[in-house]
Amino acid sequence: MEKYKNMIKEQKSRKKKETLGMQIEGELIDYIRNTPVEIGTKIPNEFMLAEMFDVGRGTVREAVKGLVTKGILEVRQGDGTYVRSYRSLEQDPLGLSRLNDKYRLALDLFDVRLMLEPEIAARAADHANEEDMKQLVELCDTVEQLYLAGEDHIEKDIEFHTCIAQCSKNKVVETLIPIINSAVMTFANLTKRTLKDETIQTHRAITNAILTGDSVGARCAMIMHLTYNRQMILKMWHEREDRLDSQR
Repeated sequence: MEKYKNMIKEQKSRKKKETLGMQIEGELIDYIRNTPVEIGTKIPNEFMLAEMFDVGRGTVREAVKGLVTKGILEVRQGDGTYVRSYRSLEQDPLGLSRLNDKYRLALDLFDVRLMLEPEIAARAADHANEEDMKQLVELCDTVEQLYLAGEDHIEKDIEFHTCIAQCSKNKVVETLIPIINSAVMTFANLTKRTLKDETIQTHRAITNAILTGDSVGARCAMIMHLTYNRQMILKMWHEREDRLDSQR
């Protein structure tokens, strides 16, 4: 009986600890996103985080371990803990954000997007209803406003592309949304704000084509949007390779 009681007590203690650890995971994610801590940047050490969140270092250790498992953090032995992604595996179910070479990933994602998104946009122009169009215009406007204000536009950019996929009224297409979302996030994190004008212009062109039922225009506008992204990724990739060559 005593052994059983001790077992129950231990289970309750473990459950309480896990709950606190999960709470600190959430607070740590909020800290990373709201500071913001850029991807590839080291976060404060275990001792500083424990002070920041007013918990024990063991709890911080568990929270960090949980975020490593989710693909958000990366522990580099002897160096520290770095931000790897802003999106958890729940938001990125394919785990693409955990791949190390972001330029190669971005180009591979571009290939997939080019296969899918122009046709999705064309289909959206044929099938979007009034409510869809209203939402699309609102998202297009919001992304533009955030971009021009110098604020974080990524989440609304993702919603914009998600809305286009939903406008297609194809249930299989909707299951592909996580791939599109991962691509948008990867592109945005790499290119930062360097494609502000191009993004605003092509988003508006895609939106206008869908509003007028112009499937060919929507397809072409989406191809142009993706092409701008691909050109920038290639440019950045080549610049990185040149830097690495010069260091060898």
